[in-house]
Amino acid sequence: MHATLEQMTVWSLVSDASLLVKLVMLTLLAASLASWYLIVQRSLLLGRSERLARDFLRRFRETGDLATLYREGAERSDADAALEQLFRAGYGEYAQLRRDPGVERETLIDGVERSLLVAISEQEERLEKGLPLLATIGSVSPYIGLFGTVWGIMNSFIGLSQVQQATLSTVAPGIAEALIATAIGLFAAIPAVIAYNRFAARVAALSTRLYAFGNELQGRLQRRLPAATGVAQAA
Repeated sequence: MHATLEQMTVWSLVSDASLLVKLVMLTLLAASLASWYLIVQRSLLLGRSERLARDFLRRFRETGDLATLYREGAERSDADAALEQLFRAGYGEYAQLRRDPGVERETLIDGVERSLLVAISEQEERLEKGLPLLATIGSVSPYIGLFGTVWGIMNSFIGLSQVQQATLSTVAPGIAEALIATAIGLFAAIPAVIAYNRFAARVAALSTRLYAFGNELQGRLQRRLPAATGVAQAA
């Protein structure tokens, strides 16, 4: 039984909604909670990754001994340090190939480049984790809420056909409870869309920094190589 105009509150409208509309509301509430969890978790991770990237890039440019920097990273490896992980992949491949006295210069350069590209792909996948779900919540939630609204309004009109005289007090509660589903859908979608756009921009900026650092690392490693086809064993 619907509440009267004087008794109408948000909670009374939710409790009086039909079972399907309640399921829609619960689904949207779960989507909203999931999106806020991702917003907080991704915000902390990206902020930490950006800070660690700035710190490592400063140390990388200040040091002239990449071997020492590589050994220091082995002692305190951090999965969120994207640039450091990229450096370890590239320099590790470089050091391993240099152990072969007969390796060609082009082979060594190609090997380092491939290892850098693989490491960049892994870091991009880690940074983008959770973003597709945010995009899905942002795009689908309004339609789920609209479905609940349409269903609730349809039930209200079906109920009107069973009364002799339709008044505002009989129409308003059913329509109001249906519109709550749309409101919850927007509440779930708007933060998810804003967060997705913001995080996508930050991930793109970090990806650009990864590629730029990969090129910078390759340049420094190539300058350490002789121009001859055979590469000496000395690192």
